[in-house]
Amino acid sequence: MQSLSQILTPERTVCHAPVVSKKRLLETIARIISEDQLSLPYDAVLAHLIAREKLGSTGLGQGIAIPHCRASKCSHPLGALLTLADPIDFDAPDDEPVDLLFVLLVPEEAHQQHLDILADIARLFSQTEFCQRLRTAPDHQTLYDIASSQAT
Repeated sequence: MQSLSQILTPERTVCHAPVVSKKRLLETIARIISEDQLSLPYDAVLAHLIAREKLGSTGLGQGIAIPHCRASKCSHPLGALLTLADPIDFDAPDDEPVDLLFVLLVPEEAHQQHLDILADIARLFSQTEFCQRLRTAPDHQTLYDIASSQAT
C-alpha cells in the first residue's frame, strides 16, 4: 500500500466523533461505511465488526484500535478513520481508553490482502508522531489530509 488514500475517503473520515461506548462506536462506524458504500448494508457491517470484536479486542494499546473484518459484499479494501471526542474503553491490552481508530473492511476472500494491509496500518499507527498529528487535527478535512499524505 502506498498511502491510506487508496482505501480512505473524506466521507469516511470523522474528527472528534461523539461516542460513549464501544457498542455505540461500532454502530457509528457501520453507519459511516454503509452510508458511503451502498452495497454494504448497515446491519451486515455492524454484525461483521461485532463478530470480529468477540474474537478479541482490536485495541492495540496507546489509545489506538484497528477494528477490521472481511465482508461478503465488500468488493475492495476500504477504510474509515476516526478520532473520538472523548476516549472510550475498548478492552485494549494496556487497559488504556481508545481515542484513535482506523477501521478496515476487505472482501471475504481477501485473506492475505487483509493481513498485508492490516500489518501496514499497524506499522503506520505505531509511529507516535503520526498519531499525535492525527489526534490534534481540528476537523475532518485536516484529519483526512494528514492520513492520506502518509506513506505506509
